[in-house]
Amino acid sequence: MITSPAFRGKRYAVLGLARTGLATVRALLASGAQVTAWDTNATAREAALQLPPATGAAQGALSLADPLEMDLGGLDAVIVSPGVPLNSHPIAAKARAAHVPIIGDIELFALARAGLAAHKVVGITGTNGKSTTTALIHHLCTTAGLPTTLGGNIGLPILGQDPLPSGGVYVLELSSYQIDLSHSLACDVAVLTNITPDHLDRYDGFAGYCASKERLFGFQHADQLAIIACDDDPSRMIASRVNHRLIRVHAADIKDQGRWPTLQGPHNAQNVAIAIKVAAALGIDDATIERGLATYPGLPHRMQRVKERLGVLYVNDSKATNADSTAPALGAYPAIHWILGGKAKTHDLDACIKWFGNVKAAYVIGEAAPLFAELLAPHMTVTQSGTLEQAVKDAAAVAVPGDTILLSPACASFDQFRDFEARGDAFRAAVEAL
Repeated sequence: MITSPAFRGKRYAVLGLARTGLATVRALLASGAQVTAWDTNATAREAALQLPPATGAAQGALSLADPLEMDLGGLDAVIVSPGVPLNSHPIAAKARAAHVPIIGDIELFALARAGLAAHKVVGITGTNGKSTTTALIHHLCTTAGLPTTLGGNIGLPILGQDPLPSGGVYVLELSSYQIDLSHSLACDVAVLTNITPDHLDRYDGFAGYCASKERLFGFQHADQLAIIACDDDPSRMIASRVNHRLIRVHAADIKDQGRWPTLQGPHNAQNVAIAIKVAAALGIDDATIERGLATYPGLPHRMQRVKERLGVLYVNDSKATNADSTAPALGAYPAIHWILGGKAKTHDLDACIKWFGNVKAAYVIGEAAPLFAELLAPHMTVTQSGTLEQAVKDAAAVAVPGDTILLSPACASFDQFRDFEARGDAFRAAVEAL
């Protein structure tokens, strides 16, 4: 785990004891901090009490108490999960009144960096594409033989991972929530993939959401590098305000994706354009970059090739939880049977319209099925399948060799599934059951 003498003797309250919260508590204790931890879930609180002690490190002390019920005076920080809405949760006002900063585990990592072996940090944010871009950059580093690890909004909690040796690269996917909880994460390379409206329940309109993303570049020093994909107006505006080293990229920079089987579609052209520039900035040569792009395995639930059956390709893009993230998937294949629906984030599919010509038929499921059926009926054949399992059966019954059956829901999953991973797993199971 990543520890720091900078935390020794400090007092922290940790609110939220899921995987990241528990990793944070353990790292702070191993650093010699005094930690008050809390979660409304009693099982999570018990898990904190059962954390194994770290070996060979100064041990702090752990107690349980609700930060909303305790005196925050004297705390060095309140550490919250990114899932805690700072615009509405009462801990925000209470901490402000006590003049105690609210931070997250990413800020703790930033504070611990001074004690780590010489390294670089690549931070990737954006609305869509950041997970694939993050994983792809990590894969290119691995291909080049660089010590590297993946963290932030993807993979394991960063504080729970082993520190890298000298020359290592920490590759971090950063949500707007994680950036909100950071104040000093100066990334050697900071990346913006794109910005479209999302998470507006947490911000003062779209402008507030964009400002959160832009903060990542404000943390950087004059000699550090910003790489911004300038395919949308909000990203171009942010790029125009960067006053240090900047590389602008575009999806159109990539002319041929045929050599990279898991990186198809216009959205992946943007991801590749970014990853190439990041890799070059890290000193990776062109031949190694090309080898890494060709061998990138892809991420589960993100344009994941599940199976080819009777000449029909089945693709799991369950991570596409809004129309903007679904649109590029529709652009990646010429003859699609499109499975979509769930808990809608918006009442339109406007971002997808330009690719309707690639869709042979649609199969709508979940809460949004009636709405999406009405929107799509003027443009294509629509079947109201209701459930994901039935949609797979309906599409498989009519697909012919050369077609693609694509789960790209343009919706959240919470009406029928625990999360997008569970939805993607259900798609795979339905395909295997055919």
